[in-house]
Amino acid sequence: MSVAVSIQTIDIKQVSLSVVGSFVIALLAAPILTSFLYKNRIGKRLRKHGTDGEATPIFSQLHKDKSGTPTMGGVLFWLTTAILTFIFNLDRAETWLPLFTLVAAGCIGAIDDLMNVMGKGSNGGGLRMKYKFWVYAAIAAVGSWWFYQKLGFNIIHIPHFGNFTLGWWYVPVFILTVIFVGFSLNQTDGLDGLAGGVSLTAFFVFTFVALAQGKVHLAIFCASLLGSLLAFLWFNIFPARFFMGDTGSMALGMTIPILAFLTNSVAILPFVLIIPFIEGISTIIQILSKKFLHRKVFLVAPIHHHFEAKGWPETRVTMRFWVISAVGCAIGLMLALLQ
Repeated sequence: MSVAVSIQTIDIKQVSLSVVGSFVIALLAAPILTSFLYKNRIGKRLRKHGTDGEATPIFSQLHKDKSGTPTMGGVLFWLTTAILTFIFNLDRAETWLPLFTLVAAGCIGAIDDLMNVMGKGSNGGGLRMKYKFWVYAAIAAVGSWWFYQKLGFNIIHIPHFGNFTLGWWYVPVFILTVIFVGFSLNQTDGLDGLAGGVSLTAFFVFTFVALAQGKVHLAIFCASLLGSLLAFLWFNIFPARFFMGDTGSMALGMTIPILAFLTNSVAILPFVLIIPFIEGISTIIQILSKKFLHRKVFLVAPIHHHFEAKGWPETRVTMRFWVISAVGCAIGLMLALLQ
């Protein structure tokens, strides 16, 4: 199933109002959230150990001044979107699944963030990686079951090459894609405005793709996230007033592939999410290299910290990654429009 462009028949006004409305609501709510986070000292404890359990002295030195910055700012955009969707845009065929994923991943991420703030969990940094993996895998498994059993999805569309029937292989492909994208975007959330910026362009692409396919409710859902994410970025760009936290990065990272599967455009994800894909792969390479070759490929992983360690200012890394993300999204959108 390819994207059939028929946007002229769609009420674009609803999508535009969703962007503006969610932006205004989130922008007005942001000072209240900021005040709450500062008043209750819900500040980020910077990790001193990587996912492999080893110390991270370079990372700790680079980001020592950010310790204590309020976290859990991601609640701003996923809660705003969830409320607006539940009240005005709830549709079983188009918004139930992304809404469930957004809220479920956001809530689990919030628990992880609170454990980090309280110094509990793995090395005082929140949930252990293996626990997080299996919890998010369970969410992905529920989604895969719904797509395969309830909706009858088992086809992947490759632009230019057409449709490929996967049968039951659709389930593991779905689960692995959702988990990889979720944790890759989580890895991307390491610099002020980085994860929010690359997610913003991704939601623009899927808003357009959903509109082109006539999925108006899904387009409005994407537009709501787009607007509230813009409001979040207003406060998250350097120097960040608050961080996204796992509650935001995992909510975004788990939801975006759901949008891709719903629009049968999962093949464009490596382009639309080119930065998170690079970040995730760089982390995997670093872990495997240290485990089997006993040496590091990057000074620090994920790769945005490598460039920081090489002497690039944080803002330069972020803005250049934004540019790469924009180019990748342009390519992804072009591919999505191919028959």
